[in-house]
Amino acid sequence: MKFSPNVSSDRSKSRKAHFTAPSSERRKLMSAPLSSELRKKHSVKAVPIRKDDEVLVVRGTYKGREGKVIQVYRRKWVIHIERITRDKVNGATVQVGVDPSKVVITKLKIDKDRKALLARKSTEADKGKHSEAAIMANVD
Repeated sequence: MKFSPNVSSDRSKSRKAHFTAPSSERRKLMSAPLSSELRKKHSVKAVPIRKDDEVLVVRGTYKGREGKVIQVYRRKWVIHIERITRDKVNGATVQVGVDPSKVVITKLKIDKDRKALLARKSTEADKGKHSEAAIMANVD
């Protein structure tokens, strides 16, 4: 059911917005989940993927393969990972595109902007959560 009059629930409009999204929006749409260790450490579920992150492929033909992200190809909605290549008929090797939602980030490349993003997202995760002690205090 539609709750907001300002947002369309029309499938064709949603698809058009997705596939014609500018690169700045595609960055956020091309997010990948963090591994369980990183999720515990940073208390963040997913972050936009970037070059030099280390990932593990969890779905598809290349499931179980690990490597470093060498390119985030926003135009094609894929990421290229080192050592995930295939040979063409003419003998050339080409990178195989992997969907970012089919990988798990195992190691983050952290700089000051990434650190700020993680800090911001982890505080947002804590907002709206009620501790058991606070709830019991209000009951009395």
